Amino acid sequence: MIPADTTAKILESAHIEEVVGDFVNLKRRGSNLIGLCPFHQEKSPSFTVSPSKGIFKCFGCGKAGDAAKFIMEHEHSSYPEALRYLAKKYHIEIEEREMSPEEMVSLNERERLFNLNSFALNYFADTLFNADEGKAVGLGYFKERDFREAIIKKFQLGYCPDKRDAFSKHALAAGYTEEVLLKTGLSTQHDNHLYDRFQGRVLFPIHNLTGKVIGFGGRILSSDKSKAKYLNSPESEIYIKGKSLYGIYFAKTAINKSDNCFLVEGYTDVLTLHQAGIENVVASSGTSLTTEQIRLIRRFTNNITILYDGDKAGINASLRGIDMVLEEGMNVRIVLFPEGDDPDSFVRRHRSIEVEEYIAKNSKDFISFKTNLLLEETANDPIKKAGLAKEIVQTIALIPDSIYRSVYVKECSRLLELPEQTLLNELNKILRNRFRKQQSPDFPEPAAEPVPQQGVQQTEDQAVSPTYYQERELVKILLHFGRNEVSHKVTDEFGNEVNYSENVAQFIIDDLSHDQIVFENETHKKIFDLFAHAINEGVVPGEHQFISNPEPDVALLSADLLSSPHELHDWARKKIYVKTELETLMQNITSCLYKYKERIIDSRLETVSVQLKEATDFDDQIILLQQKKHLDSIRFKINEILGIVISK
Repeated sequence: MIPADTTAKILESAHIEEVVGDFVNLKRRGSNLIGLCPFHQEKSPSFTVSPSKGIFKCFGCGKAGDAAKFIMEHEHSSYPEALRYLAKKYHIEIEEREMSPEEMVSLNERERLFNLNSFALNYFADTLFNADEGKAVGLGYFKERDFREAIIKKFQLGYCPDKRDAFSKHALAAGYTEEVLLKTGLSTQHDNHLYDRFQGRVLFPIHNLTGKVIGFGGRILSSDKSKAKYLNSPESEIYIKGKSLYGIYFAKTAINKSDNCFLVEGYTDVLTLHQAGIENVVASSGTSLTTEQIRLIRRFTNNITILYDGDKAGINASLRGIDMVLEEGMNVRIVLFPEGDDPDSFVRRHRSIEVEEYIAKNSKDFISFKTNLLLEETANDPIKKAGLAKEIVQTIALIPDSIYRSVYVKECSRLLELPEQTLLNELNKILRNRFRKQQSPDFPEPAAEPVPQQGVQQTEDQAVSPTYYQERELVKILLHFGRNEVSHKVTDEFGNEVNYSENVAQFIIDDLSHDQIVFENETHKKIFDLFAHAINEGVVPGEHQFISNPEPDVALLSADLLSSPHELHDWARKKIYVKTELETLMQNITSCLYKYKERIIDSRLETVSVQLKEATDFDDQIILLQQKKHLDSIRFKINEILGIVISK
């Protein structure tokens, strides 16, 4: 359990723009920051961060909250886990002890998997540096590859002893269960006995964006041909190979800063480049590049440079990667190393400055790369050249942006010495065919976009509540302006009108309490009650007490209402004067209160009208008619104040 004062200190220290900026490339727009939402696929940014309010909000999918909520949503972690992450980021000490076996059982499954991986990480690193076998075999291998101790420790490399069950026994003795050992893939089972998956291998921990270990890659050091050279953790609830990139945790800041990501194939390629001072590099973890991996990079930059081997396999991998990157609307360049070299071997044989110069000199855009590569195969054969042109145009057709497409068509025309219009005709034919296929009844309808959630999921009762939107507007005013002072006229004990000032929260609460009005929506009521309780204590609660509220519905609705997709520009510079919300605050509050009361009256009138139709007793009818007349009178007065003319 994290003490309340420590929790408050963590939340106060967490800067939302810094926390989100670790996962999303943010750009300033007015007083806010915007970026591509990490929670749903989009190509135009609808994700907003407000540093002044300490909240994020996606106007596409509806996710919203504070820094802790962002980590919870992004990492699918619990509230305490999110707080621990923020505490670590901001160097806030939390007094914690080793968990007992009983406490381990109480963790949810994701936390148990992360917890075991963290335990394994420490065990493998300790074995590498402190055990005789680890130092001789594992550390010896890394030093033979010229990896310095600093880079070994930075990437938390390790070694698993060459014994069948050394780690499994150690983990069981520490209180971890067979079930969680098998789910992480750290152990395998045969004849009801646990064996170490990574026996006798050096280990490369795979981290997620927050730095948590989600899996391991292991390289065998023996010459046993019957065993795979590299072995990865199996997929689990926390590790999906096609959605993970090796080194992304250590590279994200450099990628953001350089606005470019180098993509390599292997673990050692990443390590060697980092050691050479080139940190904006990730690896596809021994798997073919996937769309999800490209989208992960796209959070930090729109530019990818593929660094692959110069052999045939490397070239083919580059060609596959080009089309996928372009289809996601990103810019791609390619660097091939001399045949017989991969990034690891090339970097180890050259100085850092030489590596940077080679990459800069040999980096080609996809048109130049693909054209020059395939032109060699045409050997002046006109049929092959026509096929090459079609293939390149098909690649250009994958680019979503029409302006980029036209630029690349022009470049392709120059390189292939073909008329630009001919290539444009072919491009348009491909695009038309694709459009027809999408519209054809033989093809399934494209999946509908997720419906944006508005703060909280509305139940059927909330959706049909006649006062729902009026309540929501009043809650919004309380959250935005609760502490602001407003002046209004009141009648003193002598019957004279005098100006009286009070804060907005006090004014609204007193007004509704005087008329004995209670919000119908449960979440609206919770927020109103929190304000009312605080006012009774002589204070007005700040917005952070709602954004970071332990009740999820209160926190989500508060973040939603405190966010806005629009921002008023400084029109005064152009001598156009627009009244701000503060200037019309009292008028807006009065209008909202009267509209809310009007909706209540309308609802009661509907009820009375129904009862009147169903009433058979004369006395009941008289009473209901009197109630209707009274309600009509109040409604008339409200509409008169609001300037609404009713014609019936």
